[in-house]
Amino acid sequence: MSQLDNCSRCGRIYVRNLSGLCDVCRKEDDQLFDKVYQFIRKRQNRAATMLQIVEATGVPEVTIMRFVKEGRLKPAQFPNLGYPCERCGTTIQSGKLCAICAGKLESDLKQFEHEEERKRKIEEREKKTYFTED
Repeated sequence: MSQLDNCSRCGRIYVRNLSGLCDVCRKEDDQLFDKVYQFIRKRQNRAATMLQIVEATGVPEVTIMRFVKEGRLKPAQFPNLGYPCERCGTTIQSGKLCAICAGKLESDLKQFEHEEERKRKIEEREKKTYFTED
């Protein structure tokens, strides 16, 4: 049996689907996507910036960024499209972090693991120490 859910945008009850939106909101979302896609599909608009797309289409920047994150708009085809890195805000075209933040996170994780290993060795060394009473 189909499961019912509340639309994440308007709160209406609908039969759950992959989009997480009711039919009304999904159609509105598709119309916004079509408006953006029709604009950037034109050769002269392929290199448009996010601000230019927002001004020309009236579609909110957040919605356009969601289209990019969902993979509906491919940054490879439209080089100036992207969304902000979740850590520093630099414009990126895939993932959640830019290369610099990902590298920093990786180095911090390695440092943490090294520190944990050092603590483990100290504890192990202390366990091997024997004390005698006089």
